Amino acid sequence: MNEINQSTWSEEEFSKVNLGDKRLNNRLIQLCDRFSDAPESPINQACEDWSETKSAYRFFQNDKVRSSEILSTHSAKTAQRANAHGTILAIQDTSYFNYTSHPKTEGLGEISMKKGKNVKEIYAHGLAMHACLAVTTQGLPLGLLSQKISARESRSTRGRKSNRDRVPIEEKESFRWLESLREAMEVVRDSRVVTVCDRECDIYDFFKCSHELDAPVLVRATSDRTINRKSRYAEKDVIKLWDYMISCPDAGSYEIGIPHKSKTKHNSERFARRAVVTVRFGAFQLNAPRNHPKQKLEKLPDVEMNAIYVLEENPPEDEDAVEWMLLTNLEVSSFEEACEKVAWYCLRWRIEMFFKVLKSGFRVEACRLGHGERLSRYLTVMSIVAWRLFMITLIARTDPRQCCSSLLSEHEWKVLRSKSTKEDDPTNPPPTIKQAVAWIAKLGGHLGRKCDGPPGTITLWRGWKRLTDLCEGARLAKCENSSCG
Repeated sequence: MNEINQSTWSEEEFSKVNLGDKRLNNRLIQLCDRFSDAPESPINQACEDWSETKSAYRFFQNDKVRSSEILSTHSAKTAQRANAHGTILAIQDTSYFNYTSHPKTEGLGEISMKKGKNVKEIYAHGLAMHACLAVTTQGLPLGLLSQKISARESRSTRGRKSNRDRVPIEEKESFRWLESLREAMEVVRDSRVVTVCDRECDIYDFFKCSHELDAPVLVRATSDRTINRKSRYAEKDVIKLWDYMISCPDAGSYEIGIPHKSKTKHNSERFARRAVVTVRFGAFQLNAPRNHPKQKLEKLPDVEMNAIYVLEENPPEDEDAVEWMLLTNLEVSSFEEACEKVAWYCLRWRIEMFFKVLKSGFRVEACRLGHGERLSRYLTVMSIVAWRLFMITLIARTDPRQCCSSLLSEHEWKVLRSKSTKEDDPTNPPPTIKQAVAWIAKLGGHLGRKCDGPPGTITLWRGWKRLTDLCEGARLAKCENSSCG
């Protein structure tokens, strides 16, 4: 991307940012330009010269630069994009950034503790990022609604698990799920926001909060809890969630595709196959846990919920059955509505891909800024740049007929078309996003055969980087011709 186009998107995105100094505002925009041009490069390589590199380091070291201000400006723009859609998905998840290999970096937290082969304990140090990504129901990421980057306390400080069961949710790490839920509802006003979370968010306090806020949620269940209790200590006429859902009538079935998964140290290899799953749904009362720390202080309500149970009843031998138990406070009264919620939960994988872009593509864990606060500012900026490149990867799949001028400047798409088709007719209209993305992917090495499938993120940003070089070369050639003439 050339400088003109970059300033267009970054200046528009941060037109209302206020870091307390216009020079800091301009520096933020320039950093977004540089990181977009070279997303996989370290800071010194992304910047043009030593002077610009020093300015970038000073920006991340400046205590006046507030990550919250950078993110809130972007979140407001995300809300504007979301308002064009009737329903959006606010997908929450947590990822951990490991900086253990940088022993001189200060201000980090303990992100894991594992037993090693030759040592009793292994400590990893880094930062925890809890993000909430806005996604359309077709799967297009619109931006971040909230993000918290923090250094976790040590395990000894957090205390034993048995004691933490008596700690209020406000004092636990899991409170971040409730905070993001509230922030997403506050940011987006004109669209229905459905918060989607994985099994870590299967917490009574989260569902209680969503009930109080009247906020739609969709969470995968992890606990086979007792439901429909008539009193706190009821022992009769109670049933477990899984048993209750198995007793519900079969609403219908459909076939899904299960992709191939390579063998890793944590998982065995899984072969691609087709699976037929049955769908059941039913309403139930979610009761407060008996040992909830607030039971003596207030009357905790029962929350009316719906469950959707997806099960592969006849899996092949030596294969794990497909099984999902989804909890929602949205209305589910038909097979079609249940399938819609399942499709929405499938889009939760978008945030996993977003984290992959940050870690594998942008290589943010290689950054050596030397302190957790500086890394937090750096990760905030890189998250916004990562969202944009991730969005460009997917927009050709969700809105292929849109004109590419919304993503590319006139200079860029003309250079791209000239390179790809050897055509120089200035009267021809700009190509569609689908065509432009296909050309960019070709520059990145995508062959475009029928068996290849759509281009991935890494292939696209390789092509994008080459397009940047081509546009810069064309600009320099034009300047040289003008000076010679």
